[in-house]
Amino acid sequence: MASRGRKRKFEAAVIAAAEKQEKLAGGRKEALRLEAPELPVKVNPAKPRRGSFEVTLLRPDGSSAELWTGIKKGPPRKLKFPEPQEVVEKLKKYLP
Repeated sequence: MASRGRKRKFEAAVIAAAEKQEKLAGGRKEALRLEAPELPVKVNPAKPRRGSFEVTLLRPDGSSAELWTGIKKGPPRKLKFPEPQEVVEKLKKYLP
């Protein structure tokens, strides 16, 4: 039996979801870069936890400070993702 194009539709949906995640992370990344241009910003240097969105400040001494975690937020799902300005405000608390 011939395929009905399900595989292509699924692949297109996966690509669209990945592009959306990059777009969402890109806005937060740019907001952080504008606030503190001297800080390097890395998106997921390690494999992320499933179903979560977290922003962590890694200090030069090896310690870390959590700026945002959406693990216990929601539903709705949009509550799991912060506004860029919200992350920037928390970052300001940790910068000298």
